[in-house]
Amino acid sequence: MTVTAIRPDGSQEQLAEDILQELQAHFRGAVLAQEGAQDATEPCPPWNAMFTDRPALVTRCTGTADVADAVTFARDHGLLVGIRGGGHSVAGLSTVSDGMLIDLSAMRGVQVDPVRRLAHVQGGALLGDVDRETQTFGLAVPLGRVSETGVAGLTLGGGYGHLNAKYGLSCDNLVEAQVVTADGRVLTASAEENPDLFWALRGGGGNFGIVTSFTFRLHPVGPMVGFAGTFYPLADLGEVERRWRDYALDAPREVTTFIVTMTFPAAPGMPEVIHDRPVAIVGAVHCGSDIDAAMAELQPLRELGSPLFDMSQPMPYTAVQSAFDPFFPRRALRAYWKSQYLEHLPDDAIDAIAARALDRPGPMSLVNTFRLGGAVHDVGAEETAFPERSAPFMVSFDSMWTDPAQDRAAVAWTRSAWDQMTTYGTGVPFLNFTSIADEPLDAGVGSAFGRNLDRLRRIKTTYDPDNFFRLNNNVLPLG
Repeated sequence: MTVTAIRPDGSQEQLAEDILQELQAHFRGAVLAQEGAQDATEPCPPWNAMFTDRPALVTRCTGTADVADAVTFARDHGLLVGIRGGGHSVAGLSTVSDGMLIDLSAMRGVQVDPVRRLAHVQGGALLGDVDRETQTFGLAVPLGRVSETGVAGLTLGGGYGHLNAKYGLSCDNLVEAQVVTADGRVLTASAEENPDLFWALRGGGGNFGIVTSFTFRLHPVGPMVGFAGTFYPLADLGEVERRWRDYALDAPREVTTFIVTMTFPAAPGMPEVIHDRPVAIVGAVHCGSDIDAAMAELQPLRELGSPLFDMSQPMPYTAVQSAFDPFFPRRALRAYWKSQYLEHLPDDAIDAIAARALDRPGPMSLVNTFRLGGAVHDVGAEETAFPERSAPFMVSFDSMWTDPAQDRAAVAWTRSAWDQMTTYGTGVPFLNFTSIADEPLDAGVGSAFGRNLDRLRRIKTTYDPDNFFRLNNNVLPLG
């Protein structure tokens, strides 16, 4: 059997059966061609249903050696390559059509060193894999808010979550990475070894190589944390968000807080008063060790208006980390998101956010406001590749739906909402919360990386001069 795969220029490469057999002969994982690549045993299918997952060839890697062999094979045959870690890219960057997919989603091992407070995490691990192991020792890495998210994409793109105000971004807590570069070499990146690559990996995305292992700094968190989750009528968002803003600006670093607006489904175990009702959920996590003091500190968030329902309580950290999972089912939703930072959150901006939240394109779509600051702002804009270290707020318009006939309308609404918010915002996107539909792959990269882009391009030229890793928020090499 001959497999036809595409090259980056769109031309085709014919891979004869004996060539594939030679690859499989020393490959520990599975090498799958054509329809065999989309079987029921797929470890971690892509999250966004807008993107057809039809690679011509899949290499399901079991370790770093497999990844290095896959890169070498793809380079030798000039194939277009996509990389999958956790497969949770909203922009569809964790798959490739008709090219070769290097799939790390079976590489989910996590090893914790509680004495040195380090976690060694394989490149296909999900957030839930890490939290499961680290919480055994009362430790945590600052990660995201959905346990099905992949650690790799989250970290390489920055990494916002429930611990940011106290402990910074995910990428701020990376101390070492094992990386397979475009020429098939395996390098260590740290402050002492290949420091330029280490700098680029902390927020520069998947442009510079495939990270097969992350080493993170751990912090004492849990097993119980203070949790606020108060549901207000969406019609009251304007007043609720004003009071939330005033609280959030002066909150202690132990508190990371946000507002999610949605139409809450008729979920089993939840009160009928919020079933299928548009709501504004004021959420927060207090990661301090004194739970009583934590809940007292969060109390004002429960009194911003007249709540419909309040599920605030001390909660296991792992439960908090997976609380939003049901709203982001894998392979079930079509999604188009756009986000931007705000240097201020004036009343007019809140009114605009509230109006958009009341006019969402469907019940599964979200309009979110995140409070940023604390330890995130302690890092200089040029200390890592992730440059946004000053904006106190971010707004995200997360359109999600199921019917392909709604694609055009949902995308148009999201773009319109984002454009309106530039009146109040910086126009700078957070790339992990930014979709790609008909935009070029490097859309938003210039504004997102700002003054760090030139340095990223130089590092890209050093480690990937031919742009082998291009299916990402692409930084182009020089020349």
